[in-house]
Amino acid sequence: MKDSFASVKTDEKNPKWQQCIKRENTLYNRGNDIRSEFERDYTRLLHCEAYRRLKHKTQVFYAPQNDHICTRIEHVNHVASVSATIAKYLGLNQELTEAIAIGHDIGHAPFGHTGEDILNSLIKNQKEGKNAPKKFWHERNSLFFADFIETLQDPDGISKNLDLTYAVRDGLICHCGEIDQQGLKPREEAIDLYSIKRPGILQPFTWEGCIVKTSDKIAFLGRDIEDARSYHILDMAAYRQLREIVGATLGLGPNKKYSLHTTNGAFRSGRAVNTTVLINDMIVDLCAQSSPENGICFSEPYFKFIHELKRFSLANIYNNWRLLEFQRYAENVLSCIYRTLMKIQVYAQNRRVENVLRYSPELQKTFSDWLVKYTNYNPQKKEIMRYKTKEVFDVNDNESWEKCIVEYISGMTDQYAIKVYEEIISF
Repeated sequence: MKDSFASVKTDEKNPKWQQCIKRENTLYNRGNDIRSEFERDYTRLLHCEAYRRLKHKTQVFYAPQNDHICTRIEHVNHVASVSATIAKYLGLNQELTEAIAIGHDIGHAPFGHTGEDILNSLIKNQKEGKNAPKKFWHERNSLFFADFIETLQDPDGISKNLDLTYAVRDGLICHCGEIDQQGLKPREEAIDLYSIKRPGILQPFTWEGCIVKTSDKIAFLGRDIEDARSYHILDMAAYRQLREIVGATLGLGPNKKYSLHTTNGAFRSGRAVNTTVLINDMIVDLCAQSSPENGICFSEPYFKFIHELKRFSLANIYNNWRLLEFQRYAENVLSCIYRTLMKIQVYAQNRRVENVLRYSPELQKTFSDWLVKYTNYNPQKKEIMRYKTKEVFDVNDNESWEKCIVEYISGMTDQYAIKVYEEIISF
């Protein structure tokens, strides 16, 4: 219902307010700023380099030459749009919602979820087994990048970390939208966010964070199907299956009056897939069903529809043989870069990285700067460069060195990773 969450929105009347706007370090004050705390977070994320690089990171399909295939930055903007619509209608804090949404994927690896899986598998001493905790997962990495990696210059020209509010930082690590849950409600306690060891196990601290978590699912489901159609991944049998899913899940539900008429229209005309229809109907259903008492939820028919849509996408899109071949290529690229940098730890200890990487000028330039900015590699140069960043990694510690490499690779765009890979293997 419209404005049904107004009494629990994140504002000065909310008992969580002071914790939500808390920062680890106080931001500078210009004296003439007209923005709220969450608006400042939004613009700090918008201007950081990790956000900019998302335009060259894969969502599902690696397609740098196709202007109309969804990239990671477009997905982020879809999530921001869906989140803002829902938050505004329900009476929640739209500024907080948009800040979480715009930054939720800044820690994503190149090559989409394939890259995330590759980096996780490369980390040494990784426990094996289905239930083993991930060492690398992008939700936590988004928080890590916001806290330790991304910087902006202050009015004095000194590069400093983003220092976001707790509510936004919490939304970054708790945004996992891949787990099917009904009745999302925020948790009550404020915790050390780095104590979270697995994605999706804890709910966000705010209702606004819950909105972003759900919007992430809404955004990717519709668009992935549209892109699959563009590359002829789906055949006529797949389209028949989609129509059957709509009829079986939405045709008999309490929202029949609008769901069957509109959502079925996305599939009924042969090969047509209308992303905006799918997204609109999921938003409308969510807004109609959610309440502070019931939590953020869909109607049962729509919840079942979304679950079946995910199963369909996994079988017909994400496991398509062409995507599996791409995954093998991506593994070669990232593994090669990882192995190359793991070999040169001794040179980092002796400040000779620039020399040993002279055959790969692109890798030499950016990795050397990474070491100066985030490690104890060359403190004198760090002072000259006016980097006021924390010393995040220790080049003399094996585990820290590996973490340094994995984080460096995770920040790469697809094209840059390929460029560096080709430098390494070319003579």
